[in-house]
Amino acid sequence: MSLIPAIPAISIVLPVYNAAATLAATVASVQAQSRIDWELIIIDDGSRDDSLMTALALAQADPRIRLLSKVNGGVASARNMGVDVALAPLVAFIDADDLWAPTKLEQHLAVHAADPALAGSFARIAFVPEGGDAIAADQTQSRLPAGLLGLMDVLGDNPVCTMSNLVVSRAAFQAVGGFDHRLRHAEDQALIATLIAAGDRLAGIDAVLVGNRFSPDGLSMDLEAMHAGWRQVAQRHLAGRALARMEALHRRYLARRALRSAGPGRQALRHVRHGLARDARAFLSDPRRGLATIAGALAAPLLPRPLRAHIFA
Repeated sequence: MSLIPAIPAISIVLPVYNAAATLAATVASVQAQSRIDWELIIIDDGSRDDSLMTALALAQADPRIRLLSKVNGGVASARNMGVDVALAPLVAFIDADDLWAPTKLEQHLAVHAADPALAGSFARIAFVPEGGDAIAADQTQSRLPAGLLGLMDVLGDNPVCTMSNLVVSRAAFQAVGGFDHRLRHAEDQALIATLIAAGDRLAGIDAVLVGNRFSPDGLSMDLEAMHAGWRQVAQRHLAGRALARMEALHRRYLARRALRSAGPGRQALRHVRHGLARDARAFLSDPRRGLATIAGALAAPLLPRPLRAHIFA
């Protein structure tokens, strides 16, 4: 007799596009969860590598895994398709190059059981350097804001960081229309901002539950495109000085992301310059973080990439 219930406690949505190199490790981190009552929905978004065959083999080996395939339409449409067929009242997201800690689902499910009206939850993440394959205590970690997640949190430093960090109520997700499929970047911030604007509550878990793997060539490292997407989202909610302040904080966030990924040496400095120009006071509102970002951006072009990767990641 199977110990897995017909209706899982949580559905996991995993969009895949040309991720054959990392997909198996990501799925293994799901299979290593302390809770086993989940379903994993993999959506291949028109991959051109061996992702579909890898996903098919994984689905054949584990009855909790379902596989869908579609013509390439972007990560937002792929995630929406996954939520549409999800069976559970809660949905977790994971990207095909990220990793979960073994108690990830257990801790989220406990938070939502204690507060059934909660629309979403997230935790802290560790930034796994390029080539890394595990979450480690010495890796840079995200910070958790005090209290419930606010709109300014999301549009500023974005403590959620990655969709692999978010669990949402399926009902709340569908009530706001899901992801905006027109966005190729910042679709995660758009969703979270829309939930908060609708009056939904999202709470943090003070534990490192996700490993966010960096690749300087990955979709999440096209920082200029990320900023353009962010600006589309921010302009839906902010204007004037508030927009300038949040843009300065977002540029600081992108500069730190560039430093952690050891991308092009002048990339971080460009974001620092734009951030200070938009609102220097906001950029330095956390003096330790702001000054450290400036110092790192100034030093980065002078350092070889391997050394930058070691120092900043």
